[in-house]
Amino acid sequence: MTLTRDLDVPSGNAVNGNVHLRILSLSDAGPLAAAYSRNAEHLAPWEPRRSAAFYTRAGQEAIVRSKLDQYAAGTELPWIVLHDRDVIGMITLTGIVRGPFLNANLGYWVDHAFTGKGIATSSVEAVLSMAGGELGLHRIQAAALLDNVASQAVLKRSGFKRIGMAPSYLHIAGEWQDHVLYQRILF
Repeated sequence: MTLTRDLDVPSGNAVNGNVHLRILSLSDAGPLAAAYSRNAEHLAPWEPRRSAAFYTRAGQEAIVRSKLDQYAAGTELPWIVLHDRDVIGMITLTGIVRGPFLNANLGYWVDHAFTGKGIATSSVEAVLSMAGGELGLHRIQAAALLDNVASQAVLKRSGFKRIGMAPSYLHIAGEWQDHVLYQRILF
């Protein structure tokens, strides 16, 4: 995959004017480790349990290398969310499938200090625009924990429709948890 350009995040308020998305690079490992460390408590209810190594530069370097391998294979698009030059989140399209499916899964998180400012919604909308245009994807799927109303609201504002509930869908916060499934048909 040769997609390397930054994505502009539409300005919904003052803070969004300084927010943009950039394809992940190996040099982001240290800033990502710092961002994950500062958000460990904020993200804990919504993510798998993490080892101590996850929060280190070396741990993030291994993860970034894996993501970049998947990017090179055309199965993942990993962006970091930046406010000015600071990492404040990630947004990814994973499990990209071509052929008759033209589908990907969407995942994202935003730093606790920047929640409620429209950054997640604006970032999702920027990625959806590229997914349906430049990438030629037909459908994007997303899942949210049943009690993650903030994430569900982001998806609804971005035009996703609820398509069902998946029991024991992902191992989150130490247990298999049910998720609400959403999809957005792009064309």
